[in-house]
Amino acid sequence: MTRIGSCKSIMPNPAAELQWPRSALVLLLILTFFVGVYAVDGNPEVKALSAIKEAFVDPENVLVSWDPNYLSPCTFAFVECDANQSVFGLALPSHGLSGTLSPQIGSLSNLQRLIITNNSISGRLPSEIGSLSKLTVLDLSDNAFYGAIPRALANLTRLVTLNLGNNHFNGSFPYFVNNMSSLQSLDVTNNSLSGFVPNSTLKTLQADGNPNLCGWAIRKECPGDPPLPNPANISLVDNTTRRSNTSAVAAGLSLGAAVLVGSFVLGFLWWRRRNAKQVFFDVNEQQDPDVLLGQLKKFSFRELQIATDNFNIKNILGKGGFGNVYKGHLSDGTIVAVKRLKGEGSPGAEMQFQTEVEMISLAVHRNLLRLRGFCMTPTERLLVYPYMPNGSVASRLRDSVGGKPALDWPTRKCIALGAARGLLYLHVHCDPKIIHRDVKAANILLDEDFEAVVGDFGLAKLLDHRDSHVTTAVRGTVGHIAPEYLSTGQSSEKTDVFGYGVLLLELITGQRAFEFGRLSNQNDMMLLDWVKKLQAEKRLDLLVDSELKSEYNSLELEEMVQVALLCTQVLPAERPKMLDVARMLEGDGLAERWEQWREVESRRSREALLPRRYCELVEDSSWDIEAIQLSGPR
Repeated sequence: MTRIGSCKSIMPNPAAELQWPRSALVLLLILTFFVGVYAVDGNPEVKALSAIKEAFVDPENVLVSWDPNYLSPCTFAFVECDANQSVFGLALPSHGLSGTLSPQIGSLSNLQRLIITNNSISGRLPSEIGSLSKLTVLDLSDNAFYGAIPRALANLTRLVTLNLGNNHFNGSFPYFVNNMSSLQSLDVTNNSLSGFVPNSTLKTLQADGNPNLCGWAIRKECPGDPPLPNPANISLVDNTTRRSNTSAVAAGLSLGAAVLVGSFVLGFLWWRRRNAKQVFFDVNEQQDPDVLLGQLKKFSFRELQIATDNFNIKNILGKGGFGNVYKGHLSDGTIVAVKRLKGEGSPGAEMQFQTEVEMISLAVHRNLLRLRGFCMTPTERLLVYPYMPNGSVASRLRDSVGGKPALDWPTRKCIALGAARGLLYLHVHCDPKIIHRDVKAANILLDEDFEAVVGDFGLAKLLDHRDSHVTTAVRGTVGHIAPEYLSTGQSSEKTDVFGYGVLLLELITGQRAFEFGRLSNQNDMMLLDWVKKLQAEKRLDLLVDSELKSEYNSLELEEMVQVALLCTQVLPAERPKMLDVARMLEGDGLAERWEQWREVESRRSREALLPRRYCELVEDSSWDIEAIQLSGPR
């Protein structure tokens, strides 16, 4: 009997092989010889990645898929390959790695992006990194590298972004950056560099936190230099001369300027009245009914610095692709979560800031994260949220930090219903409606009463009620992304329904949606495929999180699995709406819908129209999926 949804394997047919002509057999033997030689020698990029893995200390075992026996590195986690199956991207942000960076990094000759930020990697930066001639982005910030910045980096002629901030580099400022014509952004903040900083043509130069640096480029005089220009004195001299020689012209210009400013102010007031809903940051608009952010507070940067103890690393609640989240204590005793978005040089940070403010201004519900305030400076973007004392669902399911007890079954049911109500509000009661696009356990927060709060709107999109979907680049986390979003880039409210179904499975099993070699069976590394298999075999007891210790209701377990499988159907049209999902969780209409689903599946089985497994859909996707860990309060 053919197993439903099984991944096909191609096996040689001995009978057909006997019918091959002798020339074909000779060719096959030659190909086999060369494949054998390649297998013995091994892929050099696999060898390099294995050496890099050996030099790291990986307490969370995130590099378990980096197997030195593999022929290709393209199945390794956090590794991006091009069409020629060569490694062009390596991103390992915020994974608790320590140890050192192996000199074998220089063997990845096609590498274009190297991002290993927010870890604890130490040692000297290997000079071999200078051989990565195609590198455009190098981000090693927030680690513990020390020693001089190697001169070999000058060989990176295509480098655009270099971020070495928040390390322990010492020695001279890397003056050679002036000869790197493609370099646009340099960040060496909070190191121990010393000496003169030459003027450069960089668009962005950040060197704060290096007290022994000096130079006009960073507005700090070096010993023996002439004083820096004083714009105030220059202005005074110019104004005196101008008053003595051109007083009449000045008076005319002043009058003209007054008229111009007055016209500008009147025009701005008219524009703001016509576009009141776009004024996100003016907290003085509290009385305007069209402005939905009346309760937002505009914090000063200094106020948030004090609240977080100058963004002390000990106060970090979570790390993500757009920045860190810190626990803060305001002057009135209120505890908050402060999301500090990465500044210039971090693609998408400004858009994330605007998106979260806009979405939260439209969506106000007890099961949705609300925004308390914000801070904007020329170089900083910060968002202030209520502090969630019980963290995220993901942290409570998979982490045992502080000896916190596991979530019991009734609490998991309440979390499921609360998250459903939050998404239902986004889909139905917001105008325009909002699709979240990144529903997963890591983005569901828990307040002091373990009430579910949907957070992290960084990937959310507005969708007019007349539209059925929005098409964008595929971004998200493998295992949570709906099949149609993988194949076409089109997302709708049914995309959220799929993610919610996977969330239910995370609540039931306590496991990640994607886990390499789940239960020592690599075919079941996708949580959804594993659950479907056990449900078909009527072995639901094997799904339940071991932390529950059999303290759950078997009937409720079966119903929750049924809702999850209905939500994760391959065709979006066959998935229920969030309104129906909430009703089914409350016991209304599940039996009828499940019976309809069984009939459809039975018909497809008789007609040999077997549903494909999620792992096959991921493998066949032609989209370049960017796995992102967002930066909401965790």
